[in-house]
Amino acid sequence: MKHIFKIVAILVAISAIWVTFLETSTVPRSYTWLLPIYLEVALGCYGLFMVGFGLMFFPTCPQEAILLQQDIVEAKEFLAKKGVDVGSE
Repeated sequence: MKHIFKIVAILVAISAIWVTFLETSTVPRSYTWLLPIYLEVALGCYGLFMVGFGLMFFPTCPQEAILLQQDIVEAKEFLAKKGVDVGSE
């Protein structure tokens, strides 16, 4: 629930800034109407950057890989006992 309040607070702050820009003449009116679009593009770029950064520095977990392989072997044995064909590997 705290996360929702945080998001709503950020949206309200951004909306207040946008309305302030609309009401004052600090930014030309023709540019002010495009600010929400610029914000969406910036958020999209940020999201793509974070995904790319996460993929570049994805942690490898050799111990977890071994545990996963053991779980796979156990699952194949269990399914083979139940009569399910799980492949020859």
